[in-house]
Amino acid sequence: MLCFLVMFAYPLLRTILMSLHSMPGISSRMSDWTFVGLDNFTELFHNSVFLASLQNVGKIWLIGGILTLAFALLFAAILGSGVRGKRFWRSAIYLPNTISVVALATMWLQYVFQNKFGMLKTLFTFLGLHDLAKINWTSPRYLFWAMLIASVYSSVGYFMLIFLSGIEGIPHELYESARLDGAGSWQQFWHITLPLIRNVFRTCITLWTINSVNYFAMAKMFSSRMNLRTITPVYYLYDKIFGTAASASSVLNVGSGAAVGILVAILVLVTHVIMNKLLKEEAYEY
Repeated sequence: MLCFLVMFAYPLLRTILMSLHSMPGISSRMSDWTFVGLDNFTELFHNSVFLASLQNVGKIWLIGGILTLAFALLFAAILGSGVRGKRFWRSAIYLPNTISVVALATMWLQYVFQNKFGMLKTLFTFLGLHDLAKINWTSPRYLFWAMLIASVYSSVGYFMLIFLSGIEGIPHELYESARLDGAGSWQQFWHITLPLIRNVFRTCITLWTINSVNYFAMAKMFSSRMNLRTITPVYYLYDKIFGTAASASSVLNVGSGAAVGILVAILVLVTHVIMNKLLKEEAYEY
């Protein structure tokens, strides 16, 4: 009980209180707080930068989620089918998850998307795709998509392992029976695998939602300064509470940052409830 109060209840209640006040600094005494009610929340929804961050995180959640979970499920299905070298491929796909996000972002920016000698430019030039080779992936026009590609690459392995654990839990007798009845690989996947990993899929969507609304490190690495094309709510929160060298002229507002934290938590909760309604947990008997 004490652990719950110290590790969860107190930080939550303090953050809620902070969101209702104007504060000179994150470590300020409560006597220095000025009560403003819901003004911090109202200001957020009239702030074009914060609204842009919500749009960005929505695209990360939807487009990035579709790509990440689709590739993760594809790789899990292939590995679950008994392909040769399963351990090697499983480790290779999961490898990006063992590397720091900062290191991954640096790799993509300096060695893949680099406009003069990057891997993509070299590859497209070699293939004769000169229009694609001319694309500057770090320009404002393509920066969000470059960031999203890097994020999908770094996330697929994690969700692949979750899907794979669900697929490996399906009795092989079901597939053998389906093959004897003349079912092909696609029919087995559609009528056996997908229905029986429904609960796993639901868990993956919830985890991806949490990852999306807390998206920060990759956005920070892909933006030397606050950029409306790559900013996310947590990046906005960080800038409001701590500020950055590139935004030294901006007005710090710890209460507004706390309000962002509350909204992020509500967003995760609402998405989780919706997913529970759409993908109800079911107990299967084999």
